[in-house]
Amino acid sequence: MIERFETLLKNRIGLEAESVGRIVIERAVRQRMHASGCASEDSYWTALNASPVEQQALVEAVVVPETWFFRYPESFAALARLAFERLPALAPGRPLRILSLPCSTGEEPFSIVMALLDAGLAPGLFQVDAVDISERVLERARQGLYGRNSFRGDVLDFRERYFIPAGEGYALAQQVAGKVRFWRGNLLDPGLLAGEPAYDFVFCRNLLIYFDRPTQVAVLEVLKRLMQRDGAMFIGPAEASLLSQQGMQALGYPQAFVFRHAPPKAAAKPVRAPARAAVPLPPVAPLRSPAKPRPPLPKPQTPQPGVDTSGRDAALATIASLANSGRSEEARSACEAFLAAHGPSADVFYWLGLLSDVAGRLDDAQDYYRKALYLAPQHAEALAHLAALLAARGDRAGAQRLQQRAIRGVNNDGR
Repeated sequence: MIERFETLLKNRIGLEAESVGRIVIERAVRQRMHASGCASEDSYWTALNASPVEQQALVEAVVVPETWFFRYPESFAALARLAFERLPALAPGRPLRILSLPCSTGEEPFSIVMALLDAGLAPGLFQVDAVDISERVLERARQGLYGRNSFRGDVLDFRERYFIPAGEGYALAQQVAGKVRFWRGNLLDPGLLAGEPAYDFVFCRNLLIYFDRPTQVAVLEVLKRLMQRDGAMFIGPAEASLLSQQGMQALGYPQAFVFRHAPPKAAAKPVRAPARAAVPLPPVAPLRSPAKPRPPLPKPQTPQPGVDTSGRDAALATIASLANSGRSEEARSACEAFLAAHGPSADVFYWLGLLSDVAGRLDDAQDYYRKALYLAPQHAEALAHLAALLAARGDRAGAQRLQQRAIRGVNNDGR
């Protein structure tokens, strides 16, 4: 009778059981039964319905956070650029407002603070709010104590600047901890943060993939309400297709997964580039403290007409730039020319899939994503977008398999 627990979790936090796996929910129920001293599922079900506290405990047993500092580092580099661009337009004395949800144990909101400090923003120029449904993880975030698992990758110099060794872990410096306000809240609550002004930037990554489509749309509407009309939203890689289909527009920052409201008369929707076809960004070092604030940083450049595309890499870069600037038909033609000149390519099939996805040709998109994965089984972008497409079309099991495959690929890369 595990289905009744699945229904309760869906009603309470919007969780789609297939997105985490039934075994995870079963394990959480058994754990809470033991902790509550209940001998049977029926007795635990009765106790659960009588206790909001126990309902929250079950939620926290199911929601196991997986996060670390500077996950998706390109997003934080893009945030620094966008922050410098936005500051001059703010009313005098009004700081940048940034929201992170779900914030889990704090690695993401604290990464936001460190990235902005390293980029040269004075502490008084921004404020970060962080929201999660779990009081347990919020308490850990407020403590600011982190083990080695929170520090991954090769670039860890920020740890020397913002943390103090504490036993077997590290304690966060007050200059970072003091910039984040933590709140407990549920994204399914239409009145979430209703008394707060809208935010300039909203981070909500790798959450929507756990919901069914109606819940995804409802949550996205809450996120839009929380964000300034001309603000920007950072999401997870598997959620990009959903935002494109819901009238949002990707900004031209490869691997940053950042979206804004599409202009009212926009005829084309830019799409982001895969890592192997991305136009290089101008260098930025969001993890190193400059001596003084930086000037506004440039956006990714769009090649001018006539760029030499005779070589394979140049052709891929041109496809990426055309797609990122919204020139979808030109990008499609460039893909076809590439295939004629160079033969099958996983990156090009991925681009054709993404261009078809944005245009609403979902059958074509699915076929192109599968061709990309035939040639490159761990192509991260194709995995993410095909998973999102399958989920949107009702194939939750297929989407979950692809998501797990993508996660395994990321873990194997040490990211």
